[in-house]
Amino acid sequence: MEILFYRYNSICEPDIIQVFTDFGITVHTEEMEMTDKSVTPKQCAAKITEWLMEHSFAFVFSINFFPAISYTCNRFKVPYVCWSVDSPVPELFSNALKNEWNRIFLFDQAQYQFFRPINPECIFYLPLATNVKRWENVILNMTDEDFTKYGADVSFVGSLYTEKCKYDNTVISRYTRGFVDGLIEAQLKVYGCNFISDTLTDRVIREIADADPNFYKGSDTYMDTDRYLVAHQYIGMKLAAVERERTLNRLAERFPVTLYTRSDTSPLPNVHCKGSAKTLTEMPKIFHASKINLNITMRPIETGLSLRIWDILGCGGFLLTNYQAEIPEYFEIGKDLETYDSMEELEQKVQYYLAHEEERIEIAINGYEKVAQHHTYEHRLAEIIRILSSTL
Repeated sequence: MEILFYRYNSICEPDIIQVFTDFGITVHTEEMEMTDKSVTPKQCAAKITEWLMEHSFAFVFSINFFPAISYTCNRFKVPYVCWSVDSPVPELFSNALKNEWNRIFLFDQAQYQFFRPINPECIFYLPLATNVKRWENVILNMTDEDFTKYGADVSFVGSLYTEKCKYDNTVISRYTRGFVDGLIEAQLKVYGCNFISDTLTDRVIREIADADPNFYKGSDTYMDTDRYLVAHQYIGMKLAAVERERTLNRLAERFPVTLYTRSDTSPLPNVHCKGSAKTLTEMPKIFHASKINLNITMRPIETGLSLRIWDILGCGGFLLTNYQAEIPEYFEIGKDLETYDSMEELEQKVQYYLAHEEERIEIAINGYEKVAQHHTYEHRLAEIIRILSSTL
């Protein structure tokens, strides 16, 4: 079997290519978008056409959805398989989503329920995963110096989203700014339920959309995208930035907190900021050596489990994460990982698990074993192939 993998440099791509190869699949890769981010849909379609004219692929694969690939594959009657690992993904509003040769896999149940009615026979739910074998190769070779260097009481690895926050660059009225500030404050108090989109007024949506000259305006969409994008790309990103800054600052008042990020850390005076961490070589050491690994899921991921959750557990790290509705479907809270649904509970659990080492280590081991046995890329890609076999 031969497939074409269209790459754009997602962190997941090397792991997926390796698993496909281990399955005995010959993987051809198209990599023009890895180095040239100005590739147009027309150029993408032309390149995919070249590949399909010269090869008989079982399917074309990508991380996240590319309408140009979907249209091209539909024309050639070749399955287009994509696995969404982000939220939001504006391209999912393209009319290409309706194509019958799509096989689209979404990791967030809320995202899946939202988009599935557009093409119910071709859209599926599939949670994310991790590469336990890759992490083991790093962790088993850790030295005493590594444990000293990367060990910490509480660690957080990730963006603060301040540099990605489009909302901060908009010029809007005091009314709209106050409305959004109040909405953010209310949402910060609620975990496991995202009500921002339903609460927005048409006036607020219009003003924010008009305030950004680069606001996404798809010319090939099947519905108005403004509400969804304002809620998730603008207010959702701002909410993530506010939540991460407040959470880290509050914890740092009582506990040693270490942060690895490329973001501006000047608003975090009491946090031990160590710059960025190399994903493949340093990140697994941090997860494994830290007593508590904190995860703060960005709110546009409404119910699903972010890649960070799977990776921390796959590295044998103890995970303390905000509650997400899908967590109980895969893990036993208090046995495989720990969750919080308020700042008070977060502080209490940090204090408790720093003082109860044996319990903390046992939970980390349980989480690792469950991920290794049920939630690797091998499991997920086998499910993709099973669905392809049963639906084509």
